Amino acid sequence: MALLTPEDLENLLDKLNHNNEIIKKNTGMDIAEICHAIYGTNPGNERIGIIPITSGNGIISNFSASLLAITDYFGMDGFITKHPDITGYYEAITGKADIILMADDHIFIAHNLRNGKIATNHVCTGVIYAEIASRYIHADSKEILVIGMGKVGYAGAEHLVNKGFTVYACDPDKKIMEKAKKELGVIPYRCDGTRKFSMVLEATPNPNTISEGMVAERCLVSTPGIPCGLPEEIGRRKGVDLVMEPLVIGVAAMLYSVI
Repeated sequence: MALLTPEDLENLLDKLNHNNEIIKKNTGMDIAEICHAIYGTNPGNERIGIIPITSGNGIISNFSASLLAITDYFGMDGFITKHPDITGYYEAITGKADIILMADDHIFIAHNLRNGKIATNHVCTGVIYAEIASRYIHADSKEILVIGMGKVGYAGAEHLVNKGFTVYACDPDKKIMEKAKKELGVIPYRCDGTRKFSMVLEATPNPNTISEGMVAERCLVSTPGIPCGLPEEIGRRKGVDLVMEPLVIGVAAMLYSVI
């Protein structure tokens, strides 16, 4: 989780509520309903053990507290272990956690100790943001653009292909694009192209990845990227509906996926 900063985690639930309103307006469903539609699950009173991890760049300030707020928001019983790492893991087990949340610099996982299900943040984030984009009620076709084919974008593109969408994709890494074309059947898209999309999944850590020529007059951009890939002036000029939130939506998908 090295890309997140304490500043990204400020006012997290306010950001969630703001994005939830946009999602509901543009898809007819809120985040919880979309998670249920994907995974077919509903939270009960699952006990969530949140374990701080000190390896690599160490613990991000507010990260564990943010996860606790998220579990509470979605009706689960969360607790943060007093100790990090292995001692924290032992504490979570003895504290009767049903699900464990923990992250280092490389991976962020949810692991259900009761049913054995395990989920990674990059896959679940790609899937949920792709699902949000795909449910845009004003879409003019089943064509969708995925910008960035890293772990998050690739998972999102795969989800969209499996849903029957025509997926266009762009990434500067030619090897990744060849892999995506071969394995998923995505259509390579030149970033200076003129085809416009009413649904866009942006999954890069870079600003200004979305040009005016990519987006239709009425468009939904769904992005977990930090910073935002949509320039503000283009968003205003085109009237783009933007879903962008740094943590909660992906974590919600993780939890629903392992219940």
